[in-house]
Amino acid sequence: MAKKTASLADQAYQTIKNKILDLTYAPGMALTEAMLTEELGMSRSPVRSAIQMLQAEGLLISDYYRSIRVKEITDKDIHDIYQLRELLEGAAFQLIFTSGRYEEYSFRIEEKVVRMCACASDPYAWEVADTDMHMEILGILDNERINRIYENNLSEQIRIGQYSVRHGMRIPQTNERLKKMIRFMRKGDCENAYAILREDHFMLGRDSALRGQYSKDPEDCK
Repeated sequence: MAKKTASLADQAYQTIKNKILDLTYAPGMALTEAMLTEELGMSRSPVRSAIQMLQAEGLLISDYYRSIRVKEITDKDIHDIYQLRELLEGAAFQLIFTSGRYEEYSFRIEEKVVRMCACASDPYAWEVADTDMHMEILGILDNERINRIYENNLSEQIRIGQYSVRHGMRIPQTNERLKKMIRFMRKGDCENAYAILREDHFMLGRDSALRGQYSKDPEDCK
């Protein structure tokens, strides 16, 4: 019986987390055990366990009165995430070229971009595939500590990435630009390849997400 309850708690956790990450449960949205129990068709015990796990991750927060809401996304969160990405991935991208492994990595990154293209009609799936592409770039560093830092911020990257897609970043154009980036990589052209990554995935991504902060109409998160 305990194993079954644990399994239900895991299911509840994953379902609620996915809805937070794809913005179905928007930043700042109030949630209740009763609401989640009804939506998931479960008893309160596994839902309560799922809430506790998501609170531990920082995706759900509770106030003095024990009301539950989805963690807000602030301007500082957006700036911090994109600064982190640019610092880590910028160094990794340069190393791909200085180590002479740019052709190898062009094929590895291309594999991730193919998946992104296949997910183009589903912004959430595309954003998950996009984070995999960025993790591939970091792979050149072969540094587990850096990977953990990146993975610890993965949920916020996906949520903020959804803001970018909804407020300026166009998936088809971004996919085409990434294909162009790969062609530059094959030629060993670090400057032009990195310019695409920086402009599309750091600068445009950050600016689009910030625009989302100022148009928080409820319809935005449906």
